[in-house]
Amino acid sequence: MTQPEYLAAPPRDPGGAWDAALYLKFKRERSQPARDLAARVQGSARRVVDLGCGPGVSTAMLAERFPEAEVVGVDHSESMLDEARRRLPQARFECADIADWTPAAPFDLIFANDSLQWLPDHDRLFGRLINFLSPGGTLAVQMPDNRQEPSHALMRLIAADGPWADRLVPIAKTRAVIATHVDYHAWLKPHCDAVDIWQTTYMHPMQGVDAIVEWFRGAALTPYFHRLDSAERAEFLDRYRRGLAEAYDTDPDGAVLFLYPRLFIHARKKAARQQIERGAAE
Repeated sequence: MTQPEYLAAPPRDPGGAWDAALYLKFKRERSQPARDLAARVQGSARRVVDLGCGPGVSTAMLAERFPEAEVVGVDHSESMLDEARRRLPQARFECADIADWTPAAPFDLIFANDSLQWLPDHDRLFGRLINFLSPGGTLAVQMPDNRQEPSHALMRLIAADGPWADRLVPIAKTRAVIATHVDYHAWLKPHCDAVDIWQTTYMHPMQGVDAIVEWFRGAALTPYFHRLDSAERAEFLDRYRRGLAEAYDTDPDGAVLFLYPRLFIHARKKAARQQIERGAAE
């Protein structure tokens, strides 16, 4: 199968710009998908890795879920890892880019919540991650599927329509587009005896569009802001706020109904015997 068109991944921590405190401002909303994903993981695990662990919220969940396991958190942002180490001093954290990450030994669970969407070439990436699992191990992934949502469409529109276009359009074009459910199933099924894929749309009632801005100031807006001066940043945000106010509905109490679709993948690698039988058949 031909893969969708993936573009080079954007800078995920420009100049160390990820803000752990801002990211954690919406801890409850951000952590719910990780909890929902972890709830689908069955059985035990001796070695667990949290890829793109950020400030360690999901890593703490995994440590609680698998108290006897060795739990490792991996992230490229030192500022996020500082918060993760403060939060969970008993866990081991590594500063590494997921795209280049190669473990010394296989894991029983590879957990990637809200991280793989930043990387290109998912047809190769997912096969690589499966190879890092023990036989019978689990790959559990959650990715925002919001590129066509107003929150992100507006970022691209404003980036292309302003004095900053030559600086921001390349960023708008470089976020990898996640693939379809059918693509992920096709890439994983040859290596796995079970592949479950589903989508959930979360609705977050937010106290005004400024809350949505704050949500993305700690994540998706960061690469844009890194290339704008203070006056340009203010103009970009003013246009972004006005666009959000027009795009989202409100409830009777005035809360903005912020919709956030997310794609979930739970795949179990074939056991050693199945792999041997498959190799013999080929």
